[in-house]
Amino acid sequence: MTAPIRLLVSDVDGTLVTNDKRLTPATLEAARLLHAAGIALALVSSRPPRGIAGLAAPLGLTTPVAGFNGGVILDQAGRSLSEQLVPEAAARAALAAFGRRGIDAWVFADGEWLLRDAGGHYVPLEQRTIGFAPRVVPDLGPFLGRAGKLVGASPDPALLAECEASLQAELGPRASVHRSQAYYLDVTHPAADKGHALLSLAGLCGVTPAETACIGDMANDLPMFAVAGLAIAMGNAPAAVQARAMAVTLSNEADGFAAAVRDLLLPRAPGRPA
Repeated sequence: MTAPIRLLVSDVDGTLVTNDKRLTPATLEAARLLHAAGIALALVSSRPPRGIAGLAAPLGLTTPVAGFNGGVILDQAGRSLSEQLVPEAAARAALAAFGRRGIDAWVFADGEWLLRDAGGHYVPLEQRTIGFAPRVVPDLGPFLGRAGKLVGASPDPALLAECEASLQAELGPRASVHRSQAYYLDVTHPAADKGHALLSLAGLCGVTPAETACIGDMANDLPMFAVAGLAIAMGNAPAAVQARAMAVTLSNEADGFAAAVRDLLLPRAPGRPA
């Protein structure tokens, strides 16, 4: 870890925002300090790009944004730089797996959030998080050929963990299957994980992976931990995620993002003494 840090790739939920989805004053100030120090900030999230866009202005971002764990990358103007959809056969297998277990299924396709039951678990939370409402449809099947992401939502973390392991074994290299929260299981294109997203964002920003730091809190952040020059876990991250990081900061409820910027990133800004 000798290279200066020129780019920070940050997860959003559980990392950049509080549990009630707020950007705190300390986080906004940390973003300003990063910019002043010559460190770019880019966001990667399991959210759809439409659900991340509202964060760009308050954070002063000019970098590309990666949604669906990197399945879609947009430039500052909202133009698509890359798009990788879930292979239809994998999407159908995931939907069937959710159905067998009684897990609520959501499909994100064509810029919409599609589901069959608006009264399902976590629908109000997701609507508040991403900033737009779902569309109720009788059948998700017709949308599976155009899905950027499928989500299985359940209040039973153990059930989702079992489904995650089972789908990973069943789908293998045909899809990326990771929990983005204890209660959400995401299925995306096999190259749509945060490791690929970090490499793409670094390339688009003109920096090397060694000059890139990342910060996150869940298992779907581990692929970017594996390729970044500096990997930081949030204090609210599970122990298994913290164990894979190079450093651990405070929780998202204790301004852990701002603490990581202050203690770990600014001392490694370009031009600072080694």
